[in-house]
This record gives sequence, structure tokens and C-alpha cells, in this order.
Amino acid sequence: MFSEEYKKAKKLFNEKLKKSKELGLKFTTVSGEKIKPVYLPDDLDEKNYLDKIGFPGEYPFTRGIHVNGYRGRIWTMRQFAGFGTPEDTNQRFKYLLNHGQTGLSVAFDLPTLMGWDSDSELSRGEVGICGVAVSSLADMETLFDGIPLEKVSTSMTINSPAAMIFAFYLAVAQKQGVGFDKLRGTLQNDILKEYIAQKEYIFPPRPSMRIITDMIEFCTNEVPQWNPVSVSGYHIREAGSTAVQELAYTLADGFAYIEACIERGMDVDAFAPRISFFFNSHLDFFEEIAKYRAARRIYAKRMKEKYGAKNPRSWWLRFHTQTAGCTLTAQQPENNIIRTAYQALAAVLGGTQSLHTNSMDETLALPSEKAVKIALRTQQILAYETGVINTVDPLGGSYFVESLTDKMEAEAEKIFHEIDALGGVIPAIESGYFQKEIAESAYKYQKELERKEKFVVGVNEFVEENEKIEIPILTISPEVEKKQMQKLAELRNSRNGNLVHESLEKIGRAASDGKNLMPVLIEAAKNYVTLGEMVDVLKQHFGVYEESVVL
Repeated sequence: MFSEEYKKAKKLFNEKLKKSKELGLKFTTVSGEKIKPVYLPDDLDEKNYLDKIGFPGEYPFTRGIHVNGYRGRIWTMRQFAGFGTPEDTNQRFKYLLNHGQTGLSVAFDLPTLMGWDSDSELSRGEVGICGVAVSSLADMETLFDGIPLEKVSTSMTINSPAAMIFAFYLAVAQKQGVGFDKLRGTLQNDILKEYIAQKEYIFPPRPSMRIITDMIEFCTNEVPQWNPVSVSGYHIREAGSTAVQELAYTLADGFAYIEACIERGMDVDAFAPRISFFFNSHLDFFEEIAKYRAARRIYAKRMKEKYGAKNPRSWWLRFHTQTAGCTLTAQQPENNIIRTAYQALAAVLGGTQSLHTNSMDETLALPSEKAVKIALRTQQILAYETGVINTVDPLGGSYFVESLTDKMEAEAEKIFHEIDALGGVIPAIESGYFQKEIAESAYKYQKELERKEKFVVGVNEFVEENEKIEIPILTISPEVEKKQMQKLAELRNSRNGNLVHESLEKIGRAASDGKNLMPVLIEAAKNYVTLGEMVDVLKQHFGVYEESVVL
């Protein structure tokens, strides 16, 4: 394939390379993959160009799912927002929309994520701290007051109690007179990664999978423009995984949801086009780009060849990206703006459909208005000033990027075999496989930092002694918790107690008889049954999960 002239020149080059001096650094990716000094034409598999790389908008979608990339539509700029009371977050939403944000993304507080009402004993000291407090339809009505749901795409980062939060959202839409078919948005709703990484689970894995399958089925029939699951590798990476582990574990979770729906009797082409994904954009620029490209190719092949999907849209891996929170530093926090910009660029060069850029102050507190505006402006500068939208997949054909893409695909396939050997994702969770592998990767990276084989500017190198942090910090008043508790007390006194009781009984019956839970949850929401009350009923039927200890 290669000429004698090329082979001779390569031999001479390699001889020079062996004699050259290097800095003595550890030349690996953040994940520890060894990187060669240079990549050459024979690192690119041109013989299988159509199967491996192909054209943008065509199978296997390595170069992107749209034929004209961002020339047709720029990625959605979706800044994650939520803090304090629903009134507080409603104001932040309007602030972001007024400054050019093109989609909403809701962050909920810890009690909401765990299915506790704001007046629960377990919620003390956490109400509104890391996100917005939502305990009932009344809170959701306030959260979206003055925001027409048919005109905005909404993402909600919620998992274990996602069905109840979604029921609140659907009830708000009905009160606004908006048909379910007009709603656009995404629920994270990825319970498998909660057991693997984030640990905000309530019920055991198997009943949790039943709830998610109910939601996918309901959305397929009733809310056709909604993405009922955003399969999330983000938190897997934040927990300490490598890029390849994030890639493989995320796709394995996605395939588990697809298999559950097929087992339910659903047509794969009816629901698969609305399954979306959520990835981390870490600091190793080229590794991240290769990760996204490999993910699209693996997904397309599996959907077509293993699951028999015939609709090309079922082969598309559509994904949102968030820059890596775990790379942000409390030291020299302004440097986080620079880190975030590079991570955002990697996500865009990798072909993301939606992007959140972290704010510089997020290791210290929830982002201030100034910090979040800078984060949004980072995306806008990237989109409108750098030229990255001018051509599709500009790194396609790069010897290095294509080689790294192939390597990540091959490594991911090895991990899929390990998971299959354990019986699938849920048995692997129950055995502690994922948790153990991620812990080992996190430990290895930490030791590299301690040995200064890897550097973090301002932390283990280029450190400033006696540094003073001089950026504004958002603080949450204790009054937030008092206000939310008072509102809940008023709600409990004013609602129809008989309707509440009937709604809870219907939820219990649906949980027992296997009927789809969504209709009864929506009815309960409209009767102002609280999040905690709904969750408590389901706990009685499904139980509460306790993770096994893995040493």
C-alpha cells in the first residue's frame, strides 16, 4: 500500500527519532494510555474507511450524526442552574435566557434527588443548597412561572425520583395548556449509573429498571419529542474512571435500557431515537474527542447489528456534554475558565449536540451570576468567533485521532465482554465490579499526581503561597429551608386529603399489579401529593437498596 519511498523515509525518520532528546515527562493520556511520539499514515486504516470513518451524517456516524454538522444548527447552550427556592431559580432561568442561553437545565437539591420532602428530618441543612428544592406541583409551578414550556427545551438532572418530578412537569404543562406532544427536553433518569458512581439511589436495581421502562413506554406513546433517559457517563468519570471506562460503562448501561424495553415488547425503532447520552469532557483534549467518535461508531453498529434497528435515527448516538467538574480547582479559580474553554472545544470538535460549561467558582459554591455568565460567554465565543463550526469533524482523518478512536473502541469491546461474563450490568453492579474498577483507576491517577507524573496547575505545580481568593461567592440563606417548610405546611393544610389518600392507594396498586406508573403519578401530582409521599408508597412495594461492601 505504501511506496518504497515512504518506507525508506519512515525508516530514516525513526532513526532520528530514537536519537532525539525528550523532556522526561510521562507521555500518556489522562487515563494512562501510552502515546507515541508521532502518528503516521500507516496508523490510519484507510482500507476500511467507509466502515470505520465514513462521511458525516452516514453510518457508522464516526464523523457526526448530521451531514453538515454545526453549519445547520449550533449545539444547544444549556447551562445547569438551580439553587434555593423555586422563586430563586426561576429568576436565574430568566437571567440566562435573557443572555442568550438556548435551553434550560435544572439542578435539584440533595433532598429532592433522594426523594425527601423539604420538611423531612433527613433534609435538614440541605434544602436548596446544591440545587433547587422541589417537593410538590406547587414548587414546579413556581419554578416555571412565566416560562412557556412549548417554547423551551428543558433538561432535568434527576434519577431515582425522576418519574415523580416528571409528573410534576407534565402537570405544569397541562395547567399552561401545552399538549404533551409539544414538550421538548430530557430527563437524566439513569439509575444504573447511580449504583455505579453517584449513589443517589432509592429502590433496588430491578424495580428501578421497571420504573424507567414505564417512563420510556409512556413517553414513546404520549410525549414523543421528549428524551426519557439521558444515559450518563458524566458521573462515572467524576467518580474517577478512565475515559475508556466512561465510554464502555455508559454504553453498557444504555444497552441495558434498550434490552429492558425490547423485553417489555416495545419495537426498538419506536423508542430508540429518543434515548440520549451525557458525557464528561475531561482535560485530555484528543482523548476526549476520540471518545465521542468511538461512542457513535460502537452505538451505531450495536443498534443495527445486535438489536435490529432499521430506522437510521435509532443508530444515532445523540449526546449532551458537560465540562469536567472534577478538574476544577479551588486554588487559582480563574484558571478554571481556561480549563473549561479547552474542554468545551474538545466537546464541540467531538460533535456534541448540547453543552454545559462549568463556572470558575463551582469548587467553592454554586455559581454566581457573574461566573455563570462568563461560562455562557465561553460557549458563545467558541461558536461565533473561533471558526470551529465552519467545517464538519475538522479532525477527521488525523492519524492520531483516528488511531486513538480505534484503540478506544477496541478497549471498550474488551470491557463489554467482562460485563457480559458477569451476567450483564445489574449482576455486575450487585457484585461490585464497576465500583472496584473505578476506585482502582481513581487511586492510580491520584498517585500519579502525588509523584508529579501528572500536573495540575496551582495544585501540585505552579503553586502560589498564601493565595487569597477574591471572587464573589453565592451563599444560600437558612431562610430558604424555613420558607420551603412553611410552604409545605400550608400546602398540606389546603389540599384535599381524600384525593391525596386515593392517589397514594392508586400508586400502590399500580406498583403491585405491574401497570404503567406514569398516569397515576400525574394524577397524584395534580392532587398535590408530595414527592416524599409518592416515594414512601413505592418504598413499601419495592424496598430500599443497600449497596454491598466491596474490599
